[in-house]
Amino acid sequence: MVKFLKPGKVILMLSGAHAGKKAVIIHNSDSGNKERPYAHCVVAGVKQYPKKITKRMGRRKMIKRSRILPFLKVVNHKHVMPTRYNIYLGTDWKGKISISDPTKKKASRKTVRTVFQQRYYAGKNKWFFSPLRF
Repeated sequence: MVKFLKPGKVILMLSGAHAGKKAVIIHNSDSGNKERPYAHCVVAGVKQYPKKITKRMGRRKMIKRSRILPFLKVVNHKHVMPTRYNIYLGTDWKGKISISDPTKKKASRKTVRTVFQQRYYAGKNKWFFSPLRF
């Protein structure tokens, strides 16, 4: 069987608090491990999408409305739906994302947020930063 859930693949969350949100796979484990004996992946996604900006808004309001809130989560493969999109992760993520203890998770979430913000301001991956309409 072909392994298509690779790091960088954009997925849709199907269940839980983040159902309907977009995320990107960071680490993948097809066979599982001792702690989680099922196939799972570590994902980083957009919890709160940037809001619409108009011409009349001031600089502060624009900055506040274009803020992105990310989430980090370990998810079972059965609770995600892959899309045709990929995001190039590059060296921004290598070894910087850890969910093992709460302080590392908070720092990881901060790095994910900065990377997402940079991508959003640069205009890359526009589909990823817009909410799903259904």
